[in-house]
Amino acid sequence: MPRRPADPALAATPGLKAGAVLSLAASLVWLGQAAIIAWALSALVAGGTVPVLWAVGGFLLLAVLKAALRALSDAVLDRAAEKVIDRIRCDIVAGEAATTAPSALGGPGAVAALAGSKLEALRPYLLRYRPAQMRTMVLPLVILAIALWHGWAVAAVLLVAGPLIPVFMALVGWAAKDASDRQMVEVGALNDLLADRLAALSDLRLIGAAGPVVADFAQASESLRARTMAVLRIAFLSSTVLELFAALGVAMIAVWVGFSLLDLVGWGTWGAELSPFAGIYLLLLAPEFFQPLRDLSAAWHDRAAGEAVLDEVRTWREQERPALTGSGMAATRATTPLTLSIHGLALDRGAGQIVYPDIDITAGDRIALTGPSGSGKTSLLRALAGLEPAAHGDVLIDGHPLDSDTADAWRARLGWMPQAPHFVNRSLGYNIGFGAPVRPETLRDAQLEPVLAALPRGLRTTLGERGAGLSGGEARRVTLARALQAGPDLLLADEPTADLDDATAAQVIQGLLRFADAGGTLVVATHDPRLIACMDREIRIGGAA
Repeated sequence: MPRRPADPALAATPGLKAGAVLSLAASLVWLGQAAIIAWALSALVAGGTVPVLWAVGGFLLLAVLKAALRALSDAVLDRAAEKVIDRIRCDIVAGEAATTAPSALGGPGAVAALAGSKLEALRPYLLRYRPAQMRTMVLPLVILAIALWHGWAVAAVLLVAGPLIPVFMALVGWAAKDASDRQMVEVGALNDLLADRLAALSDLRLIGAAGPVVADFAQASESLRARTMAVLRIAFLSSTVLELFAALGVAMIAVWVGFSLLDLVGWGTWGAELSPFAGIYLLLLAPEFFQPLRDLSAAWHDRAAGEAVLDEVRTWREQERPALTGSGMAATRATTPLTLSIHGLALDRGAGQIVYPDIDITAGDRIALTGPSGSGKTSLLRALAGLEPAAHGDVLIDGHPLDSDTADAWRARLGWMPQAPHFVNRSLGYNIGFGAPVRPETLRDAQLEPVLAALPRGLRTTLGERGAGLSGGEARRVTLARALQAGPDLLLADEPTADLDDATAAQVIQGLLRFADAGGTLVVATHDPRLIACMDREIRIGGAA
């Protein structure tokens, strides 16, 4: 099975290797402590005297050294794991902010789960499994060499029992990895389901679909529970296999050492009798030979979960998605009269393309984009804002192509009114100005003054992410106010009157017309005949080519 490349965030964090080396050094200290114990006990067995102060002092000194190394290892690994998780999380957030294309992992819920709860599964993998892996690669070999120096019998037992454990763990590990992969997929799917149902919560309540929604969540959570229990069963199985072989190995060594010291067995050494020091020392080292394997087995589930997360991160890194045009940074607005042209524009849609007619827009135009649902009206608005890459053709701003050099300055002239209002869990004023003072004319043009009068704290009223405290029409007017706040030259509105009653739709239309009457350029995608009638031009968008 080919070795998978390490994630760049792991490779760029030297603290992971340093922490594992410190953990190994702490384990090696026990070799010295065991030698002191074996020396003291063998001297007592032989009837000699033991310098107690030297023995106790040496043992305690090594114990302090071991504790210090272990504490330092934990601290280094903890800082390194935090850096890895933060670096990957920042990469995901920056990567998602730099593109508008969907992720190969699924919807926004799956990506949010990866950047949030799933990345935390890397922490035990980095803190426990990787140090245990290094200890397993070094410490058993050192103990095997010491055992071989004193006699071949103990080395033979260790040599037979030791390799069997990794073999069985590998067999179990293949099943654990597959189960962990399925579990991680279920976590992402459950987050996608939650995000989708929350987005449609108001509509679901109106149509009385609470029962089926609860049933969907119950079924999805039960499936995730079954996946999780499957992973845990495999983890317990691997621990059971290891403990069986470790117990048998230690018992066989204890029997051989006991019989050798009682002169009941004369084989197993290199010709000389087994000394009490060597026998006691080997008995103390035998459990330590299996301890790194025990630690590795205990962290086997952490490995399966961590590598499943790294596989998702690797899939996310390797997918090719078009970058967002421009840097997304604030830019100086142009003061020249607005001219916007579309020539030969086509956008990719699955196996086909959406082809648009040539359009020329000048300052003060009022344009309605019409056509059947799915014909590409929203995609055209996104292309005009530089959020959708063009397969063919050009979007020209004042005669210059809309590209990375012109996109930021162009967006500084735009107002965007999406079809579905979105809010952050802050005040109403923040949701309009995002930290800037809300202009009185913005409230007037969006007809928000009556809404503010009805709210308990006016602009300081806190909104939830779903716009708690606002009706659908009021939320749409807040979105209009947000689009008008910066005084844009061009306002792009996507179905601004959809799903609104007649009175509320009339208020939104009046707000849009106030902007146009003040000299603004208005482009709306709509099915509303009342709004279409107020526009200067109607441009019908066709279907996919």
